[in-house]
Amino acid sequence: MKWLKILYVQVLLGILLGILLGLFWPETGVKMQPLAEIFIKAIKMLIAPIIFCTVVTGIASMGDLKRVGRVGWKALVYFEVLTTLALIIGLLVANLAQPGSGMDLDATAKETTKISEYAAKAHDTSTKAFIMNIVPKTFVGAFTDDSVLPALFLAILVAVALCQMGEKGHVVLELLHAVSEVFFKLVAIITRIAPIAAFGAMAFTVGSEGPHTLVKLAKVLGCVYLTCGLFVFVVLGAVCRLNGFSIWKVIKHIKDELLLVLGTSSSETALPQLMQKLEKSGCDKSVVGVVVPSGYSFNLDGTCIYLTLAALFVAQATNTHLSLWQQLGLLGVLLLTSKGAAGVTGAGFITLVATLSTIDTGIPVAGLAMLIGIDRFMSEARALTNLIGNTVATLVVAKWEKGFDAEKGGMLLR
Repeated sequence: MKWLKILYVQVLLGILLGILLGLFWPETGVKMQPLAEIFIKAIKMLIAPIIFCTVVTGIASMGDLKRVGRVGWKALVYFEVLTTLALIIGLLVANLAQPGSGMDLDATAKETTKISEYAAKAHDTSTKAFIMNIVPKTFVGAFTDDSVLPALFLAILVAVALCQMGEKGHVVLELLHAVSEVFFKLVAIITRIAPIAAFGAMAFTVGSEGPHTLVKLAKVLGCVYLTCGLFVFVVLGAVCRLNGFSIWKVIKHIKDELLLVLGTSSSETALPQLMQKLEKSGCDKSVVGVVVPSGYSFNLDGTCIYLTLAALFVAQATNTHLSLWQQLGLLGVLLLTSKGAAGVTGAGFITLVATLSTIDTGIPVAGLAMLIGIDRFMSEARALTNLIGNTVATLVVAKWEKGFDAEKGGMLLR
């Protein structure tokens, strides 16, 4: 029974038990939600300090600020190319599969009220607000914000300051090294309750929505998972192959993190573990520190796929005709708005509401009400794709920067 002590096996069992509880005792399943929420809050509590310590020690230890800038630019170009591809693939699948064709959407008063709640949150996702929120109001505020970008911004400034201090900065650097070890140890302790969190999350999701919601919207749900699968194994697979990696080996290597994300529907819960694992797998600490946190805001491949698929699904279901130019215009706007909702709970759905509310496509925003019931299930596909996408991005940028140790990361190579 040694296999029962393995974390990913425990998480998988938690997911299965949660599904069974939600199916057969839905009222009890709904009450399990706090188990997942407590775990997610505990992990998020540590994300900003870990990013701060990792980025500062990584950049300051390297001492080459020009290289840091080069890593940042390469990462941003990579992010933009890959997210554009994700949006285009979502657009193509939606036009070919026509998941909303022949449907008659009926947004109930309750669901329409929910849409108005999301629309209220959407005011915080504008590009201007996004840029303004990168700079924290206070030093401590960088560690209390929902987004990872304020912590990343502050960490880069502190790292630059330490580099300019020379020998005097080494004392602070050594202290931050020790502090980061404490935070990673805390992550290891909290992660032990991940199976309980996965159980609670799945019991709540299945219990609150029920299997009838999945059956009713199975086509669009299937399209999201199929498209995410195509993107991971075809697009990211090709990127890995061109850079000497194997997508299958990469996925196998991060299976613990993937199951954690599957159970909690949040890619952020795996961020600390992912950073630590990538460092141990041969990626330069400074590359990991810059690419992973920024990727969680700028490299949301799964979210991009969902955005185009969901928007066109609603258009098809409400018989709203969109010309090719209107679809391309929607894609262009989504390239910007997909970056603006980073760190916001329900970011994918909120971004969609914000986008359709601000551009004149004729797609009724109220039509999104039907997707609320299955958004939790689609968020799992988004989160898994985002996690794999950011893992591949870090490996690729590390390889480009000659910051990948092939001896340590040999298990990821083809």
